[in-house]
Amino acid sequence: MLDMKFVRDNIELVQKNLDTRHTKGDLDAFVRLYDERKAIIQEVEQLKAKRNAVTAEISQLKRNKENADSKIAEMKEVGAHIDKMDAHLKEVEEDLKQVALMLPNMCDASVPVGNDESDNPEKRKWGQPRKFDFPIQAHWDIGENLDILDFGRAVKESGARFTIYKGLGARLERALINFMLDLHIEKQGYTEMMTPYMVTKQTLTNTGQLPKFAEDMYKLQDLDYYLIPTAEVTLTNYYAGEILSIDDLPKYFTAHTACFRAEAGSAGRDTRGLIRQHQFNKVEMVKYVAPETSWDELEKLTDNAEEVLRLLGLPHHVITLCTGDIGFGSAKTYDVEVWMPAQNCYREISSCSNMTDFQARRANIKFRREQKGKPEFVHTLNGSGLAVGRTVAAILENYQQADGSVVIPEALRPYMGGVDVIRPPKK
Repeated sequence: MLDMKFVRDNIELVQKNLDTRHTKGDLDAFVRLYDERKAIIQEVEQLKAKRNAVTAEISQLKRNKENADSKIAEMKEVGAHIDKMDAHLKEVEEDLKQVALMLPNMCDASVPVGNDESDNPEKRKWGQPRKFDFPIQAHWDIGENLDILDFGRAVKESGARFTIYKGLGARLERALINFMLDLHIEKQGYTEMMTPYMVTKQTLTNTGQLPKFAEDMYKLQDLDYYLIPTAEVTLTNYYAGEILSIDDLPKYFTAHTACFRAEAGSAGRDTRGLIRQHQFNKVEMVKYVAPETSWDELEKLTDNAEEVLRLLGLPHHVITLCTGDIGFGSAKTYDVEVWMPAQNCYREISSCSNMTDFQARRANIKFRREQKGKPEFVHTLNGSGLAVGRTVAAILENYQQADGSVVIPEALRPYMGGVDVIRPPKK
């Protein structure tokens, strides 16, 4: 959430941010409600000041054994009016909050202005795509031919956009999860967490998924529980409502969870394979940092995600998301995209974002620089480290061989029980 005073004092700047993001927000309603709220507060404060003054007069009249009935009656009316105004104030504040919750974060000045993903500039590139001397297969064909991915039976059980991993396919997915977690924990300084898969409406509101993206959530019927779309939600809410010390920062957390997404706006896109699933595994990274360090921390976070790909020998590049493609809560985002030979293009495998104080305001997460200092909002960052199913897809396509087998990247072999090649089953 944006600071409301900042919005009211910078309406033109906020409107420009909405325009360059190609999104909408009801700033007219915001101004009306903000000003009404301010006027009500001022009136109530004046009435309370008057009541305090007259109450003192009534006390003096009683001490002097003088009649105070008229003033007492007057104060009853004032008290009733204050109660009425307080009730109205709560309604106005709730309406104002709902309008404010739909306003996206302010893009950093370094974010390129653009219309959509075609305007995202490349920041850097690592590795060269492999040249094949045989017909390239897509990962879904490779997986089925190796008998390690079963899409048909997953559809039978759950419908479209689900996959069953089998044999060495399940081992590969599990190996990647452990490999990623070990890297983040042992080398990059993250603390491993295991968090719930179900959270409340308030928890999702704190991180920005609600109310904006309700159609993409899976909600449990008749309960205030939603399935998480990412561990960003649980890791970022860990300190909700708390005040940390500057000595506690930075905090780095990582977790593996299943993720659940309705993919409401993706009809017809990536209907085959592992790229866009309703349920998938992901290793997530989240940081709590002091505001002055958050931009350096974004660069480190992105490198942490890239290191997974470098160790796996997977060609990739990093792009900066433009204003027309950046996420709702992000001030700046780098997408890490891995090379997919069968599609002859790079596909997103990690999105690393600096949310500045946007989530911290919603979740009320603060820190103090001194023991009795004024609390400030932390900055939160998050990034995939990595989306596991997409990493499996990238390995299958980049490491495929002419005989249909797939070589296991060297860094991953200790997690595969010594298996260095997945071969087609014998017929």
